[in-house]
Amino acid sequence: MLQIITEYKVLDAFWMTIQLTVLSALGSLLLGTFVAILRVSPVRIFQWAGAAYVNLVRNTPLTLIVFFCFFCLYQLIGWHIAPTTARSNVHTFQWAVVGLSIYHAAFVAEAIRSGVNTVPVGQAEAARAIGLTFSQSLGDVILPQAFRGAIAPLGNTMIALTKNTTVASTIGVAEASSAMKTAVEFSSDVLYSIFFVMATGFVILTLPMGIAFTHFSRKLAVQR
Repeated sequence: MLQIITEYKVLDAFWMTIQLTVLSALGSLLLGTFVAILRVSPVRIFQWAGAAYVNLVRNTPLTLIVFFCFFCLYQLIGWHIAPTTARSNVHTFQWAVVGLSIYHAAFVAEAIRSGVNTVPVGQAEAARAIGLTFSQSLGDVILPQAFRGAIAPLGNTMIALTKNTTVASTIGVAEASSAMKTAVEFSSDVLYSIFFVMATGFVILTLPMGIAFTHFSRKLAVQR
């Protein structure tokens, strides 16, 4: 197994998976929070926009979203996040992050919205009674409690995101599943060892994440 790890640069591949996970988690958290705010907004058109985003993205395969970001936005239209002189693997990595962020933002938005629903209506009414605007009551009263109530579903979304980074290999990002495909192709005689190494790697990534989110969801739960 050590030979598999060194020959096919498994550690480098999992490092790429970690980078995809962290950056996509940040992107999906920012975008998902914005979409969740749209969904709970008192303005009807904003509610419709948020609901449309969630329903459209959640019912679209992740592979299709990643393909659209890379092949349509980058290769066809020519949008660049990095400078045009950057290496091609930089562009593929960045558009993979964009695609993963767009997809998982829909689930983050629903997790946060479920957290908002746990906040008693009386607190929002009290915030308005003392003269706070919608944005002030949202930022100072509702969202802090909503995030505490949404830790568990957010944790599930982050774990799913970690596993879904394997889709990035379809556009050429050299992450864990890409290394596994290469190892299977050239070392099919040790197939079970390859699967064991890759499965162990993902367990090492996701198990501590699940334990941490469970701990914080219990510790930070709002007592009603």
